[in-house]
Amino acid sequence: MNLLFVCTGNICRSPLAEVIAGAEADARGWSEVSCASAGTFAFPGRPASGPGIAVAAAHGLDLAGHASRELSPELVEWADVIIGMEASHAGAVARLAPDAAVHVMTDFLPPRHSRREGGVPDPYGGDIETYEATRELLTRAMRGLFDALDEDERGGGVGAGS
Repeated sequence: MNLLFVCTGNICRSPLAEVIAGAEADARGWSEVSCASAGTFAFPGRPASGPGIAVAAAHGLDLAGHASRELSPELVEWADVIIGMEASHAGAVARLAPDAAVHVMTDFLPPRHSRREGGVPDPYGGDIETYEATRELLTRAMRGLFDALDEDERGGGVGAGS
């Protein structure tokens, strides 16, 4: 299964989501999950943000080698499931590929969670605490995403055509 995470610049939220997803797949013993990220307005080749790298490293995740890339039709084609950080990111994917299985990351938070409807806030320019809050939100939503993917394997969930 190929998961693609999309944000704006591909230097904060989506790269963090990509490494969190990889760790979640590993924790669940899902060896056939590949994760990638891209940005709707990315400047190719930029590293992840410094605070993002630091927060990731504090949790055993590696963003040091990240290089940003633009969302492309090829990446959309590669992905089985695409997750935008905000509704605008999901909309950008839908314009590229109207039939793509695309969702917003916060859709996978618990139903009464305060951020469920708002998307993942952009931590760009924020301090370590801001990035840590983003990591916490992404981690919680990622568990919900993987639970939905597990359900998908049993006949429901988030895959193509749902």
